Amino acid sequence: MIGHYAAQFEREQGCTEAEWLAWWPGAVREHPFTLAPGHAVVRIGDGRLDVRWQVLPPRQIALVRLPRMAVAFRFDDAVDDAARQRFMRYFDLYMQRGGG
Repeated sequence: MIGHYAAQFEREQGCTEAEWLAWWPGAVREHPFTLAPGHAVVRIGDGRLDVRWQVLPPRQIALVRLPRMAVAFRFDDAVDDAARQRFMRYFDLYMQRGGG
């Protein structure tokens, strides 16, 4: 999803938790972050982004099983709209796999 990013939103990610965690440092670039089970905090300027995730049962289509996770993003008020858009555009492009 590339477009406008609200200060708070939820989505499904089509990956395993291990993949998600391996991609995380590259997706947040230079922003300092902390990870805990099912939760991350990213410092963006004077503000922060809280990300929470939960592994969901795989989506099954015929014989194909696709991993998925429910992910909630919440930017605090100290992250202005321009910074939020810039961060999420890069984050989404970095996390995008296949399909272009």
